[in-house]
Amino acid sequence: MKRFELTFAFLQLPLDYLLLVLAGFTAYSLRFAEFVTRIRPIQFHLPWEKYWPLVLIVSAGWIIIFALNGLYHTNPNRKLTKDLNRVFFACSTGFAGIALYTFFTLQKFDSRFLVLTSWILAILYVGGGRLLMKLTKMLFHRLGFGLRRTVIIGQESIGQEIANFLEKNKGLGYVLVGHYRSFDKEIVSAILRAKTDDIIFTDPKASREQALHMVDFSNEHHIAFKYSADLFATISTNMTVATIAGIPIIELRRTRLMGWGKIIKRTFDIISSVILIILFFPLMLLTAICIMIETGWPIIYKNERVGQNCQKFFTYKFRSLYQKYCTGKQFGAEGEKALVTEEELIQKQNAKEGPIYKIKDDPRITPFGKFIRKWSLDELPQFFNVLKNEMSLVGPRPHQPREVEKYQKQHKIVLTIKPGVTGMAQISGRSNLNFEEEIRLDTFYIEHWSIILDIIILIKTPFAVIKNKGAW
Repeated sequence: MKRFELTFAFLQLPLDYLLLVLAGFTAYSLRFAEFVTRIRPIQFHLPWEKYWPLVLIVSAGWIIIFALNGLYHTNPNRKLTKDLNRVFFACSTGFAGIALYTFFTLQKFDSRFLVLTSWILAILYVGGGRLLMKLTKMLFHRLGFGLRRTVIIGQESIGQEIANFLEKNKGLGYVLVGHYRSFDKEIVSAILRAKTDDIIFTDPKASREQALHMVDFSNEHHIAFKYSADLFATISTNMTVATIAGIPIIELRRTRLMGWGKIIKRTFDIISSVILIILFFPLMLLTAICIMIETGWPIIYKNERVGQNCQKFFTYKFRSLYQKYCTGKQFGAEGEKALVTEEELIQKQNAKEGPIYKIKDDPRITPFGKFIRKWSLDELPQFFNVLKNEMSLVGPRPHQPREVEKYQKQHKIVLTIKPGVTGMAQISGRSNLNFEEEIRLDTFYIEHWSIILDIIILIKTPFAVIKNKGAW
C-alpha cells in the first residue's frame, strides 16, 4: 500500500470523529434555537457542561461501529457509493443503540428532536466528509500525486479500453507505464524498472499456468494483481452458500434485488413515482395540450416492450410521431403500414449496431416531437408504468420484442430485473453508447444494486438530459 493511500486512510478516522462531534453540537444548538423552541418548548434539563462530554463518548462508540462496518478500509478502488451506503447503516445502528439504551435504562430524557437531528446531521456531515476526501484525493491525482504506476497485460480489446479510460481519467489515481500483449521473460525487467504498483490482466483466454505465474510474480515483487472478470466471475459476486447433506452448495444469484432488496426498491419506486407525477403534472399537462393542438389524438403512444422475465407490456410515451407513422395495435391497419415504413428507414438510416436500432434524422417526428425527445419529456408518462409495477424508476431500458429476439445469450441478463425509466447507460452517454457498452453498464447495475445507487442515478439524470448527449 502506497504511503499516499495510507495517509488518506489514516486521516479518515479523526475526520469522521470530528464530524460526529460537530453533528452532536449542531443538534444541541438547533434545539435551543428560537425558531425550534417556539414550535416545541424545551421539556428536559441537560446542561451543556454535561452534554458535550457525553457527545465525545458517544462519538467514540460510533467510530467503533464504523470500523465494524468496514468504513476504514485501505482499498483505493472502493466506490464512494459503497462508503455512503455503509455510513447510513452505521449511523442508523448507532441511533438504534442510543434508543435501546434510553428505553432499557428508563432514562428521563425527553428530546426526540435532539436524538433524531443528531442522527440526520451525522449522516450528512460524515457523508459530506467522505465526499470531500474523495474530491481532495482526485485533485491530488490530477496534479500528479499518489498515482499508482500500472501495467496492462493482455491482447484482448478490453485491455485497450481500460488503457484509454485510465488515460482520460487521471483522477482515478492510475498512470499507465506499460501495455503488453503477453507476460514473458522479456517484459519482466521492464515491469520492475517501471516500479510498477499494479498489474491489470485482461486476457480471459490465458492458460491457468500463465495466470498463476503472473500471480506468483506479483506476490514476489509486492505488486497488486488485478484481472478483468468474465461474465461468470461477475455473476459470482452475488453468491450464497448453503449445505445439503453436509456438502457446501454455492448458489449464483442473478442480482441483489431479491428478498428485502426487491421490497425496498418497490417501496422506493411507489413513493418516488407519486412524488414525481405530482411534481411534473403541470409540465405533462402542458405537453399534452401542445400535442393536441399540433396533431390531435392520441396524445399517449403505447409501445410494446419486453420487461422482466421476458414479460411484454406497453410503455407510455407522449406521441412524438405523426399518426400515420405510429406502429402497433393501437393504430390498427395504419400501424401495420407504418411498420413497413419503419423497417425501410431502419435499413437506410440506422445509427446503431447490434440488435437495437435508432433512426438518424427521422422524418416521421413532428416539430414539437423533436423538442420533447431532445429534452426526454416524452418519457414522463412512464412514471405511470412504474406505479403499475411494469417498470422501475432505475433499471435497464426496455427494448422491443423484435430487438430482444436478436439478443445473444449474454445479453439476456438485462431481463433479470424490471426495466427502468432511467439507468446507468442513460447517465453515462445516453444513446451515444453502443449496445455492448450499454449491456456492460446495465450488468454492473444489476450485480451491484443499492438504494443509494438508485438515488445517485436519479440525481444525475437531469444533468445528462441538459448536456443533451443524445435522446434516449
